[in-house]
Amino acid sequence: MRCPCGTGPALDACCGRLHAGAATAATAEQLMRSRYSAFAVGDAAYLLRSWHASTRPRRLVLDPDEHWLRLEVLARSDGGLFDTEGTVEFRAHAASGVVHEVSRFVRDDGWQYVGAVPG
Repeated sequence: MRCPCGTGPALDACCGRLHAGAATAATAEQLMRSRYSAFAVGDAAYLLRSWHASTRPRRLVLDPDEHWLRLEVLARSDGGLFDTEGTVEFRAHAASGVVHEVSRFVRDDGWQYVGAVPG
């Protein structure tokens, strides 16, 4: 199975390694792509693990009937190998519609998702 994040490799060689804990995201964009893939494959545990403690919900229930189609990365700001914060703007296409978000990430013992940038 190709990785839902859209970069090309198979899931196991791409975001699946992050989901399994065998690798960590090197950039904010890589974490965002891995989180999209986690939504696509129904991995709520990874989504919670990669969510910053300051904004993480106690539990997360995913809709098993949701079908994610593709991811578009529109822009990124900072979030690189030597940064401590970054944002990624994306569109996540699902059968039920499109999610458009600018997500904020921080590096706090690895990259973590903080939440959507208000706007």
